[in-house]
Amino acid sequence: MPLIDPSPRWLGSLGEVGPLALGQWRSTTADVGAAGRLLDTALDAGLTLVDTADVYGLDWGGTGFGAAEELLGRVVAADPARRDRMVLATKGGIAPPTPYDSSPDALRAACTASLRRLQTEVIDLYQIHRPDLLTHPADVAATLTDLRTAGTIREVGVSNHTPAQVDALQRHLAFPLVTNQPEYSALHLDPLRDGTFDACLRDGVTPLVWSPLAGGRLATGDGVQPELLTVLDDLAAREGVDRATVALAFALAHPSRPVAIVGTQQPQRITSSLRALDVRLGRADVYAVIQASEGVPLP
Repeated sequence: MPLIDPSPRWLGSLGEVGPLALGQWRSTTADVGAAGRLLDTALDAGLTLVDTADVYGLDWGGTGFGAAEELLGRVVAADPARRDRMVLATKGGIAPPTPYDSSPDALRAACTASLRRLQTEVIDLYQIHRPDLLTHPADVAATLTDLRTAGTIREVGVSNHTPAQVDALQRHLAFPLVTNQPEYSALHLDPLRDGTFDACLRDGVTPLVWSPLAGGRLATGDGVQPELLTVLDDLAAREGVDRATVALAFALAHPSRPVAIVGTQQPQRITSSLRALDVRLGRADVYAVIQASEGVPLP
């Protein structure tokens, strides 16, 4: 029986989003028209969740902190109807040169700055990008609660948090976290082993998995063990798709029903990514990928 569920995912009061999302980490072009066409392609294809962060643009050829949010804000301002078609997600809590700062004043300032750059009155999904080890989760929770009560943000999630860190934050919130955004791919299986996906299943949290193609390495094969490439290539040949499509399908084939964030800046790759929803991976296929990735047979 195929393990991939192509139906929409539920994000609390935000309603349904597609099983694939558009990621903005590499969105560093100066061409607003091209960025708009990419967004339109994604929205037309059902990639209704658009994931960005205030720190995006600080690398990957960007012009600096906030650049990706600013670009998305200009794209939406050029055609305001786009805003009504998307679930807008951004993240805060990284504060260069200090690594992380989710203290109340810093988090409020970060959210306010994101609203300004995105040219919107409300952020649909606001996530703590990485845990600030020096801020008490009760203070983070209080700030998020204030922002949500004020109508500045609608729903809350976390990114790159351990299960224990998620639990600590949730303990101080009167409303549920709706997302957890871990790295996950056929090359990075940590959420399978560290309790992240287990906690999502327990609490009804939707995982938003980033880098499902391991930064493109699963498509190119660069630095990937031959045994894993062989398994992926055999599955791709059987399914009549390319290796990247199988790798993307693998990221979706967990009962927590992840949303896989697609970071391509090529409209044709967005369209072709939809083929992952039709890949028929069974239990034996997924376990074969896991064993090839870890390099040891399962007991």
